Amino acid sequence: MHFQPPEIAQGQTGRDDDFDAVVVGGGPAGLAAALALDHAGAKTALAGPPHQPAGDRLDMRTAALFPGSIAMLANLGVWEKLRPVASSLTTIRLIDDRDALFRAPEVTFHSDEIGRASFGFNVPNTPLVDALRARCREPGSRVTLIDTAGVRHLAIDDDGVTATLAEGRTIRSRLVVGADGRRSICRDAAGIATDRWSYDQSALTTIFTHSREHNGISTEFHRPAGPCTTVPMPGLSSSLVWVERPAEAQRLADLDDTAFRHALELRLKGLLGTIATVSPRVLFPLSGLTARTFAQNRVALVGEAAHVIPPIGAQGLNLGLRDAAALADCIQDALHSGRDIGGPEVLAAFDRARRADVTARSWIIDLLNKSLLSPFLPVHLARGAGLFALKAFAPIRRLVVREGLQPSFAEPALMRDNQQHAR
Repeated sequence: MHFQPPEIAQGQTGRDDDFDAVVVGGGPAGLAAALALDHAGAKTALAGPPHQPAGDRLDMRTAALFPGSIAMLANLGVWEKLRPVASSLTTIRLIDDRDALFRAPEVTFHSDEIGRASFGFNVPNTPLVDALRARCREPGSRVTLIDTAGVRHLAIDDDGVTATLAEGRTIRSRLVVGADGRRSICRDAAGIATDRWSYDQSALTTIFTHSREHNGISTEFHRPAGPCTTVPMPGLSSSLVWVERPAEAQRLADLDDTAFRHALELRLKGLLGTIATVSPRVLFPLSGLTARTFAQNRVALVGEAAHVIPPIGAQGLNLGLRDAAALADCIQDALHSGRDIGGPEVLAAFDRARRADVTARSWIIDLLNKSLLSPFLPVHLARGAGLFALKAFAPIRRLVVREGLQPSFAEPALMRDNQQHAR
């Protein structure tokens, strides 16, 4: 079932370069935000260069999308195109792979424990971006895609924002949605400060084929240098996020395919059998960032412009999609009541809607990551006790899983009614 957009969209203009909202950034969070704001009734444009997070190399990352995110993609008319390249996640397994005297117990979460057929689906980033862009271009969409090498300047005044593109064209809107990543010029133009931190870690990503069935199980090995995670893909293939110290990650990335396959088989302890093929490997340094406010001065931030966290627990893009869905709620309310969608009242409502969710998950992921890196025994004992509680007490485990998939206090309209899409 698809939601029908509201009949009204107050304040729209007839000029080609005037919009209610302009989304800056062409990644999955920005594209989803553009479609969500269009759904809310706002005349929306998206301006940004092609999405190339790995530079000239292919983006080999995938996103494990939780039920709310799948529901959002379905309600925006995108999910059915992605379903053939996605793989269902039915089980999540955590393994303590530290060579230590005290090790935490292995913990396994099954989706049927919370009454679901799956925890969600693993979706490759490149087909996700392609499907979202294609949806923006379909006749049923009113999103204007502006081909540009980028937005170079934002001039903010009391009535709106003027964005100057690299080609010299200017576009005008009442609201700018910054989806332009961790080095966001939108965030800088709005004067939004950030808290930043870095990790002595890099993530190696690739896709590989193997001889044993994964059976829909995502496995996360917790190691002293960080997690090594395999996530199911269709057939006998999986995606990999292997976190190591930067020098070791670079060494692994520089191995030839035969040597890397052997290293991966050893690291996975035979979990998926023989490694047959591996795709090109890409490295990403790990860092963290949180904006001190998610909206001000006619700019709202979504995705990595608002928050950056390590790749643990598959929270990153799910957070970004919740940003977009929550912003759509705020914009739709403003349009129906005749308020300025870029005004302080609407932006404050969006900040309140996202603050608790982002803060809690950023803190938990940071704490878990640092607990793996810590050399102190009491830290590992505390972490082990927490995992033991999850293993031993089913009510606690179910609560943690439900809140991990989507917090009960943050369920935007576009992420509701998802049971039919998660099965």
